[in-house]
Amino acid sequence: MYRQIELNPDRIMTKQDMREYMQETFMFEDEEYGAINLDALSDSLSEVTDQVDIILRPDAIMKICQNEYAYKVLLVLGRAGEDNPNLRLLFRR
Repeated sequence: MYRQIELNPDRIMTKQDMREYMQETFMFEDEEYGAINLDALSDSLSEVTDQVDIILRPDAIMKICQNEYAYKVLLVLGRAGEDNPNLRLLFRR
């Protein structure tokens, strides 16, 4: 299955918001993604088998870069895109 997701920066500003958003977005099961941390996110993203394009727009990038936690989430997503051929980060206007 192919999915395209436009990353919502407002949903990754805190650990709890990020956890809920990533569970909804990637349909992670609670038992696979129980911890609220970036290591758990990284592990879960490494197991994504659907083709997923994560779209980043300039305004989202600006917002993410102004929040330390959201920036860390973006780094995890970027690394996951490097390691998992099913994930791609795409920059769009």
